[in-house]
This record gives sequence, C-alpha cells and structure tokens, in this order.
Amino acid sequence: MQTIENINKTIKENQAVMVYFSAPTCSVCHALKPKLLQELEKNFHEFKVESVDISVDEDIAPHFSVYAIPTVLIFLAGQEFVRKSRHMSVNEVIEEIRRPYEIMIS
Repeated sequence: MQTIENINKTIKENQAVMVYFSAPTCSVCHALKPKLLQELEKNFHEFKVESVDISVDEDIAPHFSVYAIPTVLIFLAGQEFVRKSRHMSVNEVIEEIRRPYEIMIS
C-alpha cells in the first residue's frame, strides 16, 4: 500500500519521478501505463516510478490535487514539472520531459 509519506520521500530522494494515478476499472489507465513506462525506460534512465491505485490509496490523489484518471505527475529535482490528465499521448508526455530532463541530468 502506498502512502503520501512514501511518495514524498521518493520525490525528495530522486532527481526524476513519475507518479501514475489509475484505478482497476480504468481501461485507458491500463493501456497507457506500459507504453509510458517503456518510453521512460528507453529515453530517461534516471526515472523512478510510483503507481497509485486511487481505489485503494484514497487519500493520496486529493493530496496531490488529482481528481481524474489516468493522471501523470512528473517531478524533476523535487518540483512538479508536468501534470497530464485523461487525454494525453505518450509522445506528448515524453517531449515535455525531454529538454528539462537532459539539462538537469547533464
């Protein structure tokens, strides 16, 4: 089970973090996640990924002001940098991350 404290610790201790919010009943969530993970792995080796099932960990989504699924939060150097909800493409997310990630890691 995830906790707000665990996620905040991950964000604090890692340069690049994706927090992925989904639920078992969300078919889009299940289709999008493996594609996103594959592209992150291929393009950005430093990323740590935290997954939140909003049906189990009900207090986490409101803490991060997440009210729709799927939602992707990208944190770079401890700061929220990208927030995407519902309608997003994998390429859109990857392209928004690319330049700041490369600047941060270099």
